[in-house]
Amino acid sequence: MDLTDITRIAASGLRAQSLRMRIVAENLANSDSVAATPGGSPYRRKLVEFKPTEDGVSVSGVSSDKSPFPRIYQPGHPAADAQGYVLQPNVNGLVEAADMRAAQRSYEANLNTIEAARSMTARTLDLLK
Repeated sequence: MDLTDITRIAASGLRAQSLRMRIVAENLANSDSVAATPGGSPYRRKLVEFKPTEDGVSVSGVSSDKSPFPRIYQPGHPAADAQGYVLQPNVNGLVEAADMRAAQRSYEANLNTIEAARSMTARTLDLLK
C-alpha cells in the first residue's frame, strides 16, 4: 500500500464522518420540532449507515430511527391529539452529543493519517535530494 492509497482511504473517512456530523447537527437542531397538525408525527431522528469498501468507507445511506416518540401531556398545545398528548421527537441530546464526539474523534484520526502520509512523503523527497 503506498501513501496515495493511505490518503485516499483516510479521505473517504473524512467524507463519511463529515456527513455524520451534519446529520447529528440536524438532529439536534430539530430536537424540539413537533408535528404541525394535531396527532401528527414530529421530527424523526436520522442515522448514518456506513459500509466498508476497497477505498476505505462509504455512506450506504441515511435512515430514520424507528424508536418510539416520547409523549407529553399538553392538552392546550396545537399538536395535541384527542387525549391531549403531544408526540416529541425521538432525539436524545446526550446520545447526539456522544455521536458528535465519536464522529469528531474519527474525523481527527483520519486527518492525522493524511498529515502523517504527507509528512512521510516530504521526508522521502528530502532524502532523495
